Formats: sequence, structure tokens, C-alpha cells
Amino acid sequence: MLQTDFIKGVGELVAFDFTYDILIYENQLKEAFNFAVKLPNVNFVLDHIAKPKIKNGELKPWADDIRALAELPNVSCKVSGMVTEADWSNWEKADFRPYLDTVFEAFGTERVMFGSDWPVCLVAAEYEGAKGILTDYLSMFSDSEVRQVMGKNAIDFYKLDI
Repeated sequence: MLQTDFIKGVGELVAFDFTYDILIYENQLKEAFNFAVKLPNVNFVLDHIAKPKIKNGELKPWADDIRALAELPNVSCKVSGMVTEADWSNWEKADFRPYLDTVFEAFGTERVMFGSDWPVCLVAAEYEGAKGILTDYLSMFSDSEVRQVMGKNAIDFYKLDI
């Protein structure tokens, strides 16, 4: 993603008012940061919270790299794909809390959006179970913040005409 031609190509999205989804693993977050820094006029969303090592309970260096990426105002974060990074048959909602805490502390409710990761999530959870991780977590937020995360932010980010 740091190759000159690739950066130039993604930079062309601005002329069309398009966004770019960054789909990476946690060990690529530093490169994603450098990529987004080079394209401050492109709006990015980090997919699957960069696939942290939830199964192993590892937060570092993922959490530090998420915080750094969140400092860039042109980057948002999609909460999705978490169950496939956990122990597929033995995860509990509490396993995801440190990762959600990190994402929401870093990006705030203004730059976080829900993503289903359906049908891929089905290897580890039914759709409602995967979605329930986030909806349960959001129970401590206001109704307007929940609406932001569960739909409004995505509608605004992708400029959907709904």
C-alpha cells in the first residue's frame, strides 16, 4: 500500500468523492498510518478493527497502533469481523470488551461504524450473536450515539442516499 503508483491511484478517489476501505491485519497498522498520512484528502475506514489477535487476548501493539491511526481525522473504523479473530467455539462477549474500549476511546462514536461481516461471521457466530457483541457494548451509550454507530456514520461516510 506504500508503493508510489498505488498511493497515486487511491489519491484519484478524491476527484470522484469516493472513500477507501483499508482491509489489513494488525501487523500492518503502521503501514496503514503512513498510507493515510500521505492521502489526507481521502476518507478511509479501517475494516474489521484491523483483525487483532483476540483469540490470544493480545492488545499490544495493536492498541497503540489503533490510537495512532485514530489521530488522523480522515480515518474511521468499522467494528466487524471480531468473532472470526476469536476462538470460534469458545468466545464470550467479555473477550471483545478491551478491543471495543480501545476503538471507542480512540475514534469516539463519531468515527466508528458497525459492519456485519456476514456471511464470513457464520464460521464463529450467527449474525445476531456477532451483532449482539456490539449492541450489548453500546448499551452504556446514548440513543443518539447508538444510532450513529449502528447506521448514521456509515450512511454519512459512504454518502448513501437512504
